[in-house]
Amino acid sequence: MAGYIIDANLPSKIQCWSGGAFVHVLKINPQWNDSDIWTYAKQHEFTIVTKDKDFTVKQLIEGSPPKIVHIKFGNLKFNDFANRIETIWKEVEGFLQNHSVINIFLDKIEAIR
Repeated sequence: MAGYIIDANLPSKIQCWSGGAFVHVLKINPQWNDSDIWTYAKQHEFTIVTKDKDFTVKQLIEGSPPKIVHIKFGNLKFNDFANRIETIWKEVEGFLQNHSVINIFLDKIEAIR
């Protein structure tokens, strides 16, 4: 089963992120910085879900794992954000099987090997 670590800058109460495969950074250690999150994700073979471009840059330099799901749309009301994620999450998981970076925009999903 794939595991996911949800970055502190994202809400934890998204329905499709509520299963045992998902853990929010704030539940592990609210003091963690990006390097701590990266190390944890790599050690546990988790995909990092974030709005922070630093993880994508780090992966370009260091390679994968971990895989990155980079949410690249601006701030939305919680319900709008949750609806967008719920609508596309299965597709995102499908892309993760063969790609290391998934960029989510409001109007499209981009998968990068």
